[in-house]
Amino acid sequence: MATRNAFEKILKTLEKPGGGEFGKYYSFTALDDPRIDRLPYSIRILLESAIRNCDEFQVTTKDVEKILDWENTSPKQVEIPFKPARVLLQDFTGVPAVVDLACMRDAMNRLGGDSNKINPLVPVDLVIDHSVQVDVARSENAVQANMELEFQRNKERFGFLKWGSNAFHNMLVVPPGSGIVHQVNLEYLGRVVFNTDGVLYPDSVVGTDSHTTMIDGLGVAGWGVGGIEAEAAMLGQPMSMVLPGVVGFKLSRKLRSGVTATDLVLTVTQMLRKHGVVGKFVEFYGEGMSELSLADRATIANMSPEYGATMGFFPVDHVTLQYLKLTGRSDDTICMIESYLRANKMFVDYSQPQIERVYSSCLELNLQDVEPCVSGPKRPHDRVPLKEMKADWHSCLDSKVGFKGFAVPKESQSKVAEFTFHGTPAQLRHGDVVIAAITSCTNTSNPSVMLGAALVAKKACDLGLEVKPWIKTSLAPGSGVVTKYLQKSGMQKYLNQLGFNIVGYGCTTCIGNSGDLDESVASAITENDIVAAAVLSGNRNFEGRVHPLTRANYLASPPLVVAYALAGTVDIDFETEPIGLGKDGKKIYFRDIWPSSEEVADVVQSSVLP
Repeated sequence: MATRNAFEKILKTLEKPGGGEFGKYYSFTALDDPRIDRLPYSIRILLESAIRNCDEFQVTTKDVEKILDWENTSPKQVEIPFKPARVLLQDFTGVPAVVDLACMRDAMNRLGGDSNKINPLVPVDLVIDHSVQVDVARSENAVQANMELEFQRNKERFGFLKWGSNAFHNMLVVPPGSGIVHQVNLEYLGRVVFNTDGVLYPDSVVGTDSHTTMIDGLGVAGWGVGGIEAEAAMLGQPMSMVLPGVVGFKLSRKLRSGVTATDLVLTVTQMLRKHGVVGKFVEFYGEGMSELSLADRATIANMSPEYGATMGFFPVDHVTLQYLKLTGRSDDTICMIESYLRANKMFVDYSQPQIERVYSSCLELNLQDVEPCVSGPKRPHDRVPLKEMKADWHSCLDSKVGFKGFAVPKESQSKVAEFTFHGTPAQLRHGDVVIAAITSCTNTSNPSVMLGAALVAKKACDLGLEVKPWIKTSLAPGSGVVTKYLQKSGMQKYLNQLGFNIVGYGCTTCIGNSGDLDESVASAITENDIVAAAVLSGNRNFEGRVHPLTRANYLASPPLVVAYALAGTVDIDFETEPIGLGKDGKKIYFRDIWPSSEEVADVVQSSVLP
């Protein structure tokens, strides 16, 4: 049976800088094992959890030794137990877990017991974000209209979740319209360090959504799991996992002007898919880290499932602390987080010499080498440099049906489908954009790309460019914070002018909740067998996912989504061909509407405030 903790002798008190104490913690320094200094930061989180939960029943001293000896044990695929600090759910995959808890209460009642004893044993947060669809777009009241439809369709589910939030202790339900689960996790739910009953320990989380990894950008270990695993964690059971290898990913220099975090993550995704990181942690380090904002880190961490890793981890450093301050965490909390992580060898201070850590394998990227790009037409790791996009598109039309091919016969490639859109004559060709969506947890949480998109819209409006009325444009921010800084900057009106009105706060187009295309557009595509395109700032673009009628789907940064919406086609070379005609009939090129990194930084500086 469970006994006292075998490591209670290393339980130390963490003093406050001005006197008093934060609480007690299991001290790596007191363990006095030289192997700890060589461990990757991500493995140290697993180690701390094992030490703190070591009861010789669920977690044993042998398990702790396996993690301490990671350098030798990880190649042998040994299994370890892991008890995450909390669980994250969303409204698709999370509902069955809450239903099971309700069923347990029913069973307890039947057995004559106290059903109120059935509660999650660790904090559980459920965010409702997967239900909203883009039924209404390009309209001032789109948010209201889409939310009303969402509530009508999901009345029973929402009612049940509201009951659950009141009935269970340790469960928080974040209502519809608040934002995307992973963004809410970064801004609000992420603790970084817990203080429970006077014991301090690192935050860690498992979630029933594959992009739970976004929190890794905040230095919180987190990844997606199945519903049964999440339920087991909710009920205090340890997860059994293979002790993972860790790929060290060194970043150097800084991104060139005009290159976005999305370009970076698509490059990283391609590199890591090639390297092979399935079942492994990826840990980022190097002097390039100081040039990456927390939002950029979260973008890279978010796409871990696309590059195949369990986690893409960024240890806590000064950038993390600045973000915590920006998002309204109290000074006391931030002081506790920094003091604990420094005391327990989990804080990275780039001003001090770094002890060489051991990794299973290493990769390196000079951030100067990253160039503007998109990914597609059917897989997130099929990266296409922007300058090669037109040639790549024609190659896709020619090639046999596959990940990079549509097998459109040469004589049909210049086909024009004539149709009437609300009384106006219109045309569709292969590669024409019919959906342009600024969406998804990956990008809409990043002020530099969101305000970058707004700057593209402003320049385009000033020059007299417009988006064709049959393109379904939409903007679904990761949280209300985005709306606040877009309004503060005065830029939202330009996005609205181009049809990028806010349609809701949720996953929307990225998970296929793109809503219907206009009937005339849908008929033109199906009757003429047109390979229509969607351009979205999402993280997945498998055929049939975004919309049944868009066979080509490209992942791109929010500013590029706006640029492609203006061009109206992916069959364009932005270097040499104009995007459209301005007010006076003058040709407008991509370079005329693309903002520099300095312009973006200025707007971010003045608009993104605590």
